[in-house]
Amino acid sequence: EVLLVESGGGSVQPGGSLRLSCTASGFAFSSAAMSWVRQAPGGGRVWVSAINTGGESTSYAKSVKGRFTISRDNAKNTLYLQMNSLKPEDTADYYCARNARGEYYENHDSGYDYDYWGQGTRVTVSS
Repeated sequence: EVLLVESGGGSVQPGGSLRLSCTASGFAFSSAAMSWVRQAPGGGRVWVSAINTGGESTSYAKSVKGRFTISRDNAKNTLYLQMNSLKPEDTADYYCARNARGEYYENHDSGYDYDYWGQGTRVTVSS
């Protein structure tokens, strides 16, 4: 019954913006640390950003820091990723994922174990 559904992907020009959403159901979203993970064409899945349960603390991969903002609305069971100043190298399928065991670490610049994934939403940044 656990379900994560991403939306908001699309095609944009370099320098443009997109906001991704992930709606969650089937679990206690407000007790779950969450991440965004992306997979570029031909590449593996790499961690992008994480947020703690209450949304007070966030962390980012160096490649997106200063450009992306992760947030959540626990009342709506929704996770967001605001992406600004998009670059071609941001082109990827973006996945919402629940951090396993509720893990979240400050000053952690890598990924986590994940126990649930959404199906992804595609972001294409090109001229």
